[in-house]
Amino acid sequence: MIDGIEDFLTLDDFDVAGKTVLFRADVNSVVIDGKVQMKERIVENAKTIQELSEMDAKVVILAHQGRPGGADFLPLEQHAELLATILGLSYVDDIMGPAAREAIKKLGKGDVLLLDNVRMLAEETLDKTPEEHAKSNFVRRLAPLADLYINDAFSVAHRSHASVVGFPMVLDAGVGRLMERELRALERAVHRIERPCVYVLGGVKPEEVFDIIDFALTRDVDYILTTGMIGNLFLYAGGIIPLKVEKDLLESVSRAERILERAGTRIKYPEDVAIEVEGRREEVPVEQVKPNQPIYDIGEKTIANYSEIIRNARTVIMKGPMGFYENKEFAKGTREIFKAISTSDAFSLLGGGHTSAAISEVGMDKREMMHAHVSLAGGAFLRYLLGKPLPGIEVLKRKK
Repeated sequence: MIDGIEDFLTLDDFDVAGKTVLFRADVNSVVIDGKVQMKERIVENAKTIQELSEMDAKVVILAHQGRPGGADFLPLEQHAELLATILGLSYVDDIMGPAAREAIKKLGKGDVLLLDNVRMLAEETLDKTPEEHAKSNFVRRLAPLADLYINDAFSVAHRSHASVVGFPMVLDAGVGRLMERELRALERAVHRIERPCVYVLGGVKPEEVFDIIDFALTRDVDYILTTGMIGNLFLYAGGIIPLKVEKDLLESVSRAERILERAGTRIKYPEDVAIEVEGRREEVPVEQVKPNQPIYDIGEKTIANYSEIIRNARTVIMKGPMGFYENKEFAKGTREIFKAISTSDAFSLLGGGHTSAAISEVGMDKREMMHAHVSLAGGAFLRYLLGKPLPGIEVLKRKK
């Protein structure tokens, strides 16, 4: 568990001039027709890399793209080209072989080198402890060439991978600026809660969200606003919308029923919803929804009620959009809830797979969210909300 940013060393604690820094970045991006897209992760990681370069560090970037076997599992040559539009760097299509090691040795002050996709190494993703990863060939070959390890990739902090947990075992280690912002925001939203505290939960993975709700109910949460598939499940569980028997939903509905019994009025679900009629949006009270009828968004009454609760909150944690925001007809709920967050004085933490993408997709600007932190992580964000330790964070804590 993260107790506070004071548990970690940051860039401010190191004199990196002339030092070789192994920098774990997350430049993992969407790939469309074989082309890597410029995404916020690349831009944000580049800022820390640029800062280290300006501090005269010799920066060696460790990063990944996709997973072995996936269509998006690619070398990092395209990432080098994208990063080169922001900062000066060189790229070598090697990770720990002679070419990589020689390139590292030749670095001068302020130079930046990107190595190839670390997941091309079989030992990178082996299920091992930090102590075991520290003995891997990967760590044993590169660590002697470096003075310091910095992790700026919170989004892989839940992975016990060699590039995440191995190097901090044998090198002085700290967090980058992006990781530092993530940790500060998570600590404030999850462990230094100001009430009223409101969770806004949607998405399409019920078990994940139910786990979050179960943990949140043990904390100082005042309201849990449910939307999307999760909201639908609570509507079924509350007997508001009849459900024709669907075996794959029965267990989820049963769990929603148990949560309702425990949480009572702290769980809020939609009063009205948006359905599709001849390709157009139509809003109806939830009582008028037919069994198993697809629901694509929350309606105006629900938007108004949820927005009022958010505006009166002091802490807001949001995971997942309100509905099918990719279709303009059904983006209204997501857009209006984002607006409520942007006008609230509450400190807000937003994260999860599609949440960041949804902000720009519905026409919002993150700069409008003055009191919000938008996490770029998915699995690590979820694990933190569940109160579980993250291996990549635990190894970075100051040695006591």
